[in-house]
Amino acid sequence: MLVSFYLNDVKVTYEVKPGEYLANTLRSHGVKSVRIGCNESTCGSCTLLVEGKPVMSCSILTASIEGKHITTVEGIQEEAAKISRHFSNEGADQCGFCNVGLALVIYALKKEYKNPTDEEIKNYIVGNLCRCSGLQSQVNAIKAYLKEE
Repeated sequence: MLVSFYLNDVKVTYEVKPGEYLANTLRSHGVKSVRIGCNESTCGSCTLLVEGKPVMSCSILTASIEGKHITTVEGIQEEAAKISRHFSNEGADQCGFCNVGLALVIYALKKEYKNPTDEEIKNYIVGNLCRCSGLQSQVNAIKAYLKEE
């Protein structure tokens, strides 16, 4: 079946199999920034934005995104660079496997909240697991990024 959607504001149409997940569709079409970690919607590595909201792409069928806007890290490169800088400054950037999905979640957080509390930040990023750095260094980096204009 053919599925059309907007990938980083560019309309694309892909031939997909019934039951195919978005993470696999994007990776098979060269979007390697979409990571597949657990393949069970528990790690957040495959997170991208659907209509501006974080979604784990390993658990959403490609057919269900017909006509929708999908944003990967390539669509927020300038913001991702800012986030990365803050993570590096706080020592929250280790192996980098989770960073892509986490950057998209942090970007969505900034769009949704004006001045989130530490608790709101932690609740927002809860679905993105990092096994390398501590949560507090991530929260510190996120807070520094959110203060940037």
